[in-house]
Amino acid sequence: MTRAQRRGGRGLRRLPFTRQMMLLQVAVVAALGVVSLLVAGFFLRASLQHQYEQRALAVARGIAADQGLGDLVVKGKQPQVEAIAAAQEHATRALFVVVTNDRGVRLAHPNPDEIGKVVSTDPDEALAGKDNVSIERGTLGLSARGKVPLRDSNGRIVGEVSVGFAATDISDALWRVVFIVLPWALAAVLIAVLLTALLGRRLKRLTLGLEPSEVADLVREREAVLHGISEGVLAVDPDHRVTMCNSEAIRLLGKEIPIGSDLDELALAPDLQRLMSHPQEDRRAVTAVSGSRVLVATHRPVALADGTDLGGVLTVQDRTELEELTSELAGVRSMTSALRAQRHEFANRMHTVMGLLHTASVDDAIEYLSDSVKFATNEEISENPAVRSSTIRAFFAGKQSAAAESGVTLTLSEQSWVPQKLVAPVEVITVLGNLVDNAIEAARSSAARPARVEVDLLTDRNDLVISVANTGDGIPEHRAESIFVGGVSSRGTGRGMGLAIARATAEGLGGEVRLTSLGAEDSDTVFVATLPNVLETGEIQEDL
Repeated sequence: MTRAQRRGGRGLRRLPFTRQMMLLQVAVVAALGVVSLLVAGFFLRASLQHQYEQRALAVARGIAADQGLGDLVVKGKQPQVEAIAAAQEHATRALFVVVTNDRGVRLAHPNPDEIGKVVSTDPDEALAGKDNVSIERGTLGLSARGKVPLRDSNGRIVGEVSVGFAATDISDALWRVVFIVLPWALAAVLIAVLLTALLGRRLKRLTLGLEPSEVADLVREREAVLHGISEGVLAVDPDHRVTMCNSEAIRLLGKEIPIGSDLDELALAPDLQRLMSHPQEDRRAVTAVSGSRVLVATHRPVALADGTDLGGVLTVQDRTELEELTSELAGVRSMTSALRAQRHEFANRMHTVMGLLHTASVDDAIEYLSDSVKFATNEEISENPAVRSSTIRAFFAGKQSAAAESGVTLTLSEQSWVPQKLVAPVEVITVLGNLVDNAIEAARSSAARPARVEVDLLTDRNDLVISVANTGDGIPEHRAESIFVGGVSSRGTGRGMGLAIARATAEGLGGEVRLTSLGAEDSDTVFVATLPNVLETGEIQEDL
């Protein structure tokens, strides 16, 4: 490609799309018109040729029908034959009327010099009694001709009659038709140009004056931004049908979200469904549990400046790791508080022993130390050989002190048996911690005394079964399932995430959390969690 051609190509690309479309439309219509004219001309010419051939044949048959002409040919009266032929030629406006005898010798011809000569085209078919038509070139040029046998009064073939019409007549008729059609073709091109211009103006309005290439760039940029951000984005129209969804939203919500699907058919988490269906009720961020993830979602309605409703956009952020870290931090804080209390207790005991020794009360010091050896804060759990996991022991050491500060007694049942190492300590402590926290809060807020929480830990091969009982007020039967929904709590707003997180974490491991006892005046409220494959298989060892 030459430099000039490349410059021309770049210049064409710089033209507005509407002008390119107009030029293309005009070119297409013009090409279609030319092709249509050529095809129509071809068939029209063939039709005109056929008509002229049939016309020549009809005139020839009319002349040959005069039996007197055949008798004149037999008698050799050439002048009379020529006169009849000339009269017919003038009457029918034919190019020629030729009459021959049975040897093909002309007895009549427009050119007197040709009379007495054998015809230039083959007369055998007509002399054999057959009519024929053709377009042939003779002494008078190209013509459409018809040939018929000439008979005398006895019916004997005595010659032929040949009538021809000039081929120029066919061409003239064809051009007359073309000149009639041509204005209509030009009108079609003009109409196409007008419609293309109107379409271009409408396209400009629909694309806000942007060229298609610019629209394509915007779409690519939008896709890059939507699928590149760390937040999930889900957009719906005023009829609550999904118009856009990025890959992060699909990952966080844990399901495929087809474009055009109805919001009610997606089966989102109840909080998310309520937020999307009734955004005007609460425009604050909502925390919800979807599958094994804790999500923070916000919804913003979208409208034009004139108030036209365009739907809304839901943005979703993953807060699962933050919640897990928060749970771990709470456990560490509980342990820290317990150790701080133990440190102060130890210091007080040492001061007491030092005072007894300074006063030479050796026997009292020995007695005091003997009693102190028998007392150990959290020793029941921290030194329990039935629970080999130091992670669980450390958790209970801190949580027992926190429960005591709330006036709740936290105990580990005598039947507990966990002789194996944890292979998923974060998940186990997340489930156990949320169940214990929920139980402590229920027991603390209840009027029943003494307030206590009992935890039972059992192993089934490498599965861990956790049972947490509390002396709270119990749970109404109609709320038995809703308490596991994120944000549902009877203790005020911003609560109700613990049980939802515990169940979601357990289900993420392939287990479950269920309420096995609603609780009443004479029974405890009991939650049971089953966590499969969280214990190490094989030799029992200390979890350090």
